[in-house]
Amino acid sequence: MNVRVQTGLSIVAVVFTAYLAVGGLVWTAPVRQPALFIAALSLYLVTTWLCVFWDFAPRPGGEDRPETAPAGSLPRGGSLPLWLCVLVLATTVIVPLATWASVDESTRLQTFATWSLGGIGALLTIVTVRRRPLFAWIGVALLGVSSSIWIGILNSLALGLVGAAVWVIAAQLLTGLVDRAAVDTAELTGIQRRSFEWLASQEGRRRERRVRVQQALAVAGPLLIRTIESDGDLEAEERERARLAEGSLRDELRGPRLLDEAVRARLQEARLRGSTVTVLDEGGLDAVGPAALDRIRADLADALKGASSERIYIRTSPHPRVAVTVVGRSRRRDDPNGDEVVDLWHEIVHPRTGAIR
Repeated sequence: MNVRVQTGLSIVAVVFTAYLAVGGLVWTAPVRQPALFIAALSLYLVTTWLCVFWDFAPRPGGEDRPETAPAGSLPRGGSLPLWLCVLVLATTVIVPLATWASVDESTRLQTFATWSLGGIGALLTIVTVRRRPLFAWIGVALLGVSSSIWIGILNSLALGLVGAAVWVIAAQLLTGLVDRAAVDTAELTGIQRRSFEWLASQEGRRRERRVRVQQALAVAGPLLIRTIESDGDLEAEERERARLAEGSLRDELRGPRLLDEAVRARLQEARLRGSTVTVLDEGGLDAVGPAALDRIRADLADALKGASSERIYIRTSPHPRVAVTVVGRSRRRDDPNGDEVVDLWHEIVHPRTGAIR
């Protein structure tokens, strides 16, 4: 709960209960046992203000709020302890009893003698707001029984018992409505946050696509223009440049997280040596930080340095241990028509599990 709102409500509760207590001190007739009357009034004020100010100091960062508590509602850590609820029930019984016992029977229906009906009603309303509605309703029942014994059921209903029950009902309804509104607000806040995150991710993807398109135009644009101008009749050197450009574009589209200037240069060198290079990013590096990515790329560039395999496959993996695998396959020189054999194998260990090798 907002600290300023809580402070304001507490001040209102203190002023109102003090007003009710002062009303009990305006004696319009002699009080037979004034000490007992004042003692009952003092017990009422102590119990009421304990309920108002119990656990009043806010916790930094809301550390007492459980995960399931709705944002903006009164935290469960602010509910009244059991011993204080028992004190409230005792006060509900003792204060009316002591008040009516301290005055003459002929004055028990006077305003100063029936102040306890309104006062106890206010106390039970505070108990309801402090997340103890069951004890509040028990208090209403005890107040009804006690007042009926001393002044009769009809007089009790006419002089404040109905008001006390209405206050408790209203407090319980308002508390539930505030909690429902807090839950709705938290849900709307979550939806808004997720929508902002989705918009940010879409903007990032659009920006990345623009960068890829610009890179593609920079690499392939001149070759496409030359191809259109020559109607596809390219010279051998131009065909080689087109092959290299196609490979570079495939790398940018299929494995952008693996590429930096050093890796791009090693891939270009491998293709110039006649190798067919395939780069595939199949996941596993999304949560890797920039520093770890730099180390992976540096190790990849070292692994490709001087690689002469006919086919080179570079693949990321969601495997928990291996981040990137580099495999080279070639036919044996003594059997050019035979099956390919693996002549390059290199694994880059995931930064989460060990050092890169």
